[in-house]
Amino acid sequence: MPLVRQAVMAPVCALVALSLAACGSQLDPDTVAQVSGSGVGGSGVSTGSGDGAALDGSVPGSTGGGTTSADGGSGGSTGASTGDAPEGTGVNSATGGAKAGSCNGFKNQTGVTDKTIVIGNASDVSGPVPGLFEASQDAVRAYVAYFNATSDICGRKLELKAYDSRTDAAADQQAYAKGCDETFAMVGSMSAFDSGGAKTAQDCGLPDLRSASVTFDRQDCTTCYGAQSTVATEFQNAVPDYVKKNHPDAASHAAMLYINAGAAAENAQTQVDAMENRGMRFGYVQGIDISEFNYAPYVQEMKSKGIEYVQMIGASAQFVRLADAMKQQGFKPEVFMLDPTAYTSEFVQNGGDAVEGTTLFINFTPFEEAGSNKELQLYLSWLQQVKPGAEPSFFGLFSWSAARLFVERSIALGGKLSRQSLLADVARVDDWTANGMHSPQHVGPRRTGECWRFIQLKGGTWVPVGGSRYQCSGTTSS
Repeated sequence: MPLVRQAVMAPVCALVALSLAACGSQLDPDTVAQVSGSGVGGSGVSTGSGDGAALDGSVPGSTGGGTTSADGGSGGSTGASTGDAPEGTGVNSATGGAKAGSCNGFKNQTGVTDKTIVIGNASDVSGPVPGLFEASQDAVRAYVAYFNATSDICGRKLELKAYDSRTDAAADQQAYAKGCDETFAMVGSMSAFDSGGAKTAQDCGLPDLRSASVTFDRQDCTTCYGAQSTVATEFQNAVPDYVKKNHPDAASHAAMLYINAGAAAENAQTQVDAMENRGMRFGYVQGIDISEFNYAPYVQEMKSKGIEYVQMIGASAQFVRLADAMKQQGFKPEVFMLDPTAYTSEFVQNGGDAVEGTTLFINFTPFEEAGSNKELQLYLSWLQQVKPGAEPSFFGLFSWSAARLFVERSIALGGKLSRQSLLADVARVDDWTANGMHSPQHVGPRRTGECWRFIQLKGGTWVPVGGSRYQCSGTTSS
């Protein structure tokens, strides 16, 4: 697999030592093949064609051949003539709403017929880490089923054409070449090698509303937007501010460990610099080889330096390995801080007592709080309808958000809907929260969302710590 050293633009990537560093990280997709997956992706392995071709649809009412439709949804259409949107928030305000535009003048075009609007999703389903971002594709399937059962866009239902980007830049490019000809827009895609389809999407003028952009090339694509908005060189001040406020001594005795692969070292240094600019002090910054299984020397070094705050850039398996080593040596730092990559059942189950007390910084509503968030309830409920037993993920959450964004803006445009008008409209979307499903994201301006909150593992369950509100204190640029 060729080395494609690119920047990760969100807490997207330590998943497979995809070097996540919240929103200031970089990803070397070449490491994908070297590190075991964390299980965040969907369950099971797809048997897709593996060449960027469409997968067989799985939503009830599928028409096969990779397209998914739910024309006969159990709820029927509630907006057949007006194109009313399901309740939502979004454009230019975290609490605003999308109003349906007039359908007068609506024109059929690429991916649009009298009855359907075809959208595509290209995510890593097969490859060296099977199911890596399958949860993103599942989330869009779930949204399509939900939307078609409750509404329409100027009398048209959605169809989903699903492509497997295979954790491969060439497959991503092939998927977007097909998407250019077969779909109106690509929605909720997520791939570790998303540089492949960037130029193809832009040259085609194909709207690409992604879960997140992972590479520099994708971020530079003028027709590509992430529901999770990020810039590689920005890191949120909320993390060091939280540590300084709640753990002042630990903030002055910090350590950063990272998996020594690809651009992880740069990620680590970027974050260290940003956090030191906010008043933290790091006494230990250390890379760990992927092939290294003995973490005891690193733990001993932290003990000798009086470290009280430990942060790591890696994947779930490495997080657990470090936690086990700390437990074995009786080293209990005041704070063990990780990014959303650790928000998986695998981390909790495999870590056991060793990971108790771990703190995560996250930019979305945790699934444990679904009872108070209607949009999160929709995602979890419809995910189980289209794929019983599927595990939700924060990648999937932002893919659902991307689908919500596409629908809201398409309905608002009404008869003016075209690829060009959609792109111009999305460029103005700011503070996007998908009905409070996640923190405000600067989708159109393409800036890193600065708001984070914190959860801690207690008794095997993630609970709020430092309050349940997002902490927003800007970003630091490197």
